[in-house]
This record gives sequence, C-alpha cells and structure tokens, in this order.
Amino acid sequence: MIKFVLMVNQQGQTRLSKYYDPVELSRRAALEAVVVRCCLSRSKHECSFVEYNDFKLVYRQYAALYVVVGITHSENELSIYELIQNFVEVLDKYFSRVVSSIMFNLDSVHIILDEMIQNGHIVETNKSRILAPLTAIDKMADG
Repeated sequence: MIKFVLMVNQQGQTRLSKYYDPVELSRRAALEAVVVRCCLSRSKHECSFVEYNDFKLVYRQYAALYVVVGITHSENELSIYELIQNFVEVLDKYFSRVVSSIMFNLDSVHIILDEMIQNGHIVETNKSRILAPLTAIDKMADG
C-alpha cells in the first residue's frame, strides 16, 4: 500500500504532499524533512529504494524535482518506480513545463494523482483515462 506521495525541489521544499495513511499534521513536517533529507543526500549512483522505519521509500529525480513515495514493506518497489515514471509522463503530457507548472496548478496535479491512486492503491495507469476528467473540465471552462 502507498502511504504517501511527495514532490520536492532540490532545496528540500515540499511542493506537493498527499497522504493515504493518517499522519497527524504536527508530525507531517518532521516526517517530510527526514524523508527528503534521506533521499536528497543519496548520490545518483545509489539505489532509488530506501528502507526507513516501518516503510520503504521509492524516489526518482526529474530535473530539479524529486518524486518520493512511501510504501509498506509488502508493496513492489519496481511497480512504484514505474508508477512515478507514469505520473511524470502524465504531468508532462498535460503541462508543457512540469516543474514550473505544478506550483500554479496544484488542483490539476491532485486530480491526476487521485485518478491514479485511491486509498493507497494504484487504480489507473492509462494516460488518456487519467487525463479524461481534466480534459472535460478544460472543455467546460473554454466553452
């Protein structure tokens, strides 16, 4: 099961966070700081899977953006690694410049994430079906 998804920049600032497992607000900032520090401190030659406390971290770097996913020990790391790739491809398909666009369109990024993951489980990977709700919203706004 997926516990959380984070998008952070190279300075360690959280750009997006989505939790599927309840975490108190007071603990989220500390958890994010430790998780981000753990991932950012690793070199590009090290594995993108990290054991941390009672879960595993799977992360990928895209330009100045890191996508970090916290998962349970029973989840397959490679499937999550590919999920991150698919997520970024969907963002790239919808936005022309992913890194600069997500800050100004967080609602759209959340819709994309909600189409892909529900209750901590992957429910959709088809790019066209993931983008269908946003395409419909855009048509309604234009027309």
